[in-house]
Amino acid sequence: MSEQSGSPQRLRVVVADDQATVREPLATVLGLSEDIDVVAAAADGSEVLAAAAAGPVDVVLMDLRMPVLDGIEATRRLGEEHPEVAVVVLTTFADDDSVLGALGAGARGYLTKNAGRRDIVRAIRAAAAGQSVLDHEVQDRLLATVRTQAPGPAQPLPGDLTPREREVLTLIGQGLPNRSIAEQLFISEATVKTHINNLFAKAGIRDRAEAVRRAIETGLA
Repeated sequence: MSEQSGSPQRLRVVVADDQATVREPLATVLGLSEDIDVVAAAADGSEVLAAAAAGPVDVVLMDLRMPVLDGIEATRRLGEEHPEVAVVVLTTFADDDSVLGALGAGARGYLTKNAGRRDIVRAIRAAAAGQSVLDHEVQDRLLATVRTQAPGPAQPLPGDLTPREREVLTLIGQGLPNRSIAEQLFISEATVKTHINNLFAKAGIRDRAEAVRRAIETGLA
């Protein structure tokens, strides 16, 4: 993205929610951030895809329960048609199907609607940088869901994982977000992101939900 020297990188964001009373105030509030431009407000998933096609878009703040095309399917199709667009879910629902469905479809972040403006802005920035941000309630539910699922045969981790990559996977399995992992290992969030990208590529892990499952199955968490 081109920008003037010294000016902050401005993120182009689409706000998607079927309720105008949520969508419009949220777009207004986010637009007050110095590094966020709300380029579109969508009432359903089909409008999200249209906005992404018209582009450019960096991040979609996605509700899940929408008419015409719901947020999970819209997230999946964005990943196929516009993989450069990151998705942060913002929804009332934190049930297992919603959480696992959204993360499995490729969402990088998942917040419930009790999140404050700072949390939402932080999640948008993190998603644009390729990082994952999960609400604490969502983290807890994800861990609980994975741990109570009937265990299948554990898929071994590749032998070329570095000790640091194993440490990062262990902490992901414990439910820690990138910031906490960085603090615990005394490294930067950017370095955490690099380790995550490397271990995901080596182990064939698609998303954070699968990373939690693999960490538990292999005894790291």
